[in-house]
Amino acid sequence: MKIVVIGGSGLIGTKLVQKLHMRGHETIAASPSSGVNTITGAGLDKVLMDIEVVIDVTNSRSFGDTAIMNFFETSTRNLLTAEAAANVKHHVILSVAGANRMPDSGYMRAKVAQENLVRSSAKPFAILRATQFFEFLGVIANASTNQDMVRLPPAFVQPVAAVDVAEALADIAVSPPANNIIELAGPERFRLDELIQRYLASIQDPREVTTDPYARYFGAKLDELTLLPTDNARICSTRFEQWLDHDGDVLDTKS
Repeated sequence: MKIVVIGGSGLIGTKLVQKLHMRGHETIAASPSSGVNTITGAGLDKVLMDIEVVIDVTNSRSFGDTAIMNFFETSTRNLLTAEAAANVKHHVILSVAGANRMPDSGYMRAKVAQENLVRSSAKPFAILRATQFFEFLGVIANASTNQDMVRLPPAFVQPVAAVDVAEALADIAVSPPANNIIELAGPERFRLDELIQRYLASIQDPREVTTDPYARYFGAKLDELTLLPTDNARICSTRFEQWLDHDGDVLDTKS
């Protein structure tokens, strides 16, 4: 099978390309560094030639509300248009579990807008909504820090390893289009504030976490269940301590 991974040089993309290659699929890692730009449309026609499946794991480099919305809407529209011209058979995107429950977050609004564009297109599709990655824990801590104090709500979270997300995307890409949302989560449930404190301790970061039920999560107000998957989510195997022992990667912001 011929597959293009849009955002193939990022955290998920690099792992996904490797897994697809290992399964014997002809896979192209596409990103601005390889001459493929979904915002301008540059390189799309060429890279999509004879491609059967497109997997979109791109992310915005700018995180202002307007910039994020513009990125996901423009990128997705350009991709879908180019795929229609190239007769691509299957469009897969990576989204966020609970995105539809966080309208206060500009990022989550943009992901929901991306999902809606994909679902309203004529293209067979699958949407993988994953819970937060272990690799993102340091970013959460930094975003929630003010003068060495990390303020976080005690909301539940069920994080997943990036390698498991890549494995799930590979499975979805080579399966018939689900034309639906699929959810993915890790095997353990934590309180967000407690998990970040454990993570900081594991990397010998002296910051202390303060529990604040009113603290925002990237602009979103959380209740206890906002970040959790639904009951029918696919559950992965990698546990927090396993990830710390064997991976412990930090977030890669390339796309």
